[in-house]
Amino acid sequence: MSRFLEVIDVPGAVATAIRIAPDPVPEEIPADEAPGRVTCTDVTANADIPGFDRSIVDGFAVRAEDTSGATDSAPALLRSTGRVAMGEPDGGLAVAPGNCVYVPTGGVLPKGADAVVMVEHTDTEGETVLVKRPVAHGENVLMHDEDYRRGEVILPAGRRITPQDAGVLAACGKVSLTVAKKPVIGIISTGNELVPVTAVPGPGQVRDANTSMLVAYLREYGCTPRVYGIVRDERESFEATLAKALPECDVVLISGGSSKDDRDMTASVIARMGEVLVHGITIAPGKPTIIGTIGKTPVFGLPGHPASAYVVLLVIVRPLLAHMLGEKKTAITTTRATLGSNIPSQKGREEYVRVKLANGIAHPIFGKAGLLNTLVESDGLVCVAAGQEGLEQGTEVDVILW
Repeated sequence: MSRFLEVIDVPGAVATAIRIAPDPVPEEIPADEAPGRVTCTDVTANADIPGFDRSIVDGFAVRAEDTSGATDSAPALLRSTGRVAMGEPDGGLAVAPGNCVYVPTGGVLPKGADAVVMVEHTDTEGETVLVKRPVAHGENVLMHDEDYRRGEVILPAGRRITPQDAGVLAACGKVSLTVAKKPVIGIISTGNELVPVTAVPGPGQVRDANTSMLVAYLREYGCTPRVYGIVRDERESFEATLAKALPECDVVLISGGSSKDDRDMTASVIARMGEVLVHGITIAPGKPTIIGTIGKTPVFGLPGHPASAYVVLLVIVRPLLAHMLGEKKTAITTTRATLGSNIPSQKGREEYVRVKLANGIAHPIFGKAGLLNTLVESDGLVCVAAGQEGLEQGTEVDVILW
């Protein structure tokens, strides 16, 4: 059923967004292109990692029991019987009782040895090695399957791959893997007052800030933004642009035109071409947000003010994107801080207030919805829950970082 400014709460809006979200589409890509992408399936080890027992320090491979009680004044005396070459097999070397073998960091642990004494804890006199500290069984040694065993999950499905993950994939010999295809997100800006970034605004005009902001966020999140430019408040041209975007995109974001105003036709056009599911959310800023579908394509009407649009993008649209990517863990980063002053709020709506962080204190930055400077001056957002009438100074809060 279509709703025109019949507001619903934030959990209901998020649930609606997730319900209409397309499922992830898998694709195989080279592993060196994987950072930032989200795994579609579990990535497993195809062999034991490492494939051999190895030293993690430069030192002497020993039998741990031969070093028992060793001290600076009463070192254990062992006979050196050879050296393991880096990147080579152990060469048939073995450690018998009372003997030791030199091994570099990463070198193969000779048979018979179960620990490595760091070279700085030894002295050498000819073939005799003086061990001045005892070692325990397994000390300074990485066993052949201690990192990963064959068939063990390296990266679970739904994980956003990090640069360090890429290193693990390389160590495991993964040259390709299956990830979620990047969703294509269309962006349409509406409003007679908007001009391109390259233009000099005249009286009553403003540059289109939302498109640049949305493009940057979507790229960072792992989506492919597709920009359809500025559309004037004329139904025919708006419908034509929307009709062009729908078959080319997985989701369409319409910036501006969501308020209840004679010129704001976004809701009526979505209703005519498809269905308006939500028009109005108990969130501040961002109350007049629209959620709808045209065919199987989700369509969002975002507020025109950049601060409002960004909050809705973060709180309402992001869960839909996460579902499309199959992401299991939230990409939102938060930090704990103490509130530096009171935040008043209207009970019954979920309010997001911009704050600046300094030495663990979150200082609210209050400003009118249309101000841009608060986005630059702030470090993130503090959420005041719908059931609260504000937050008091000194309250411990979670700050959602930009």
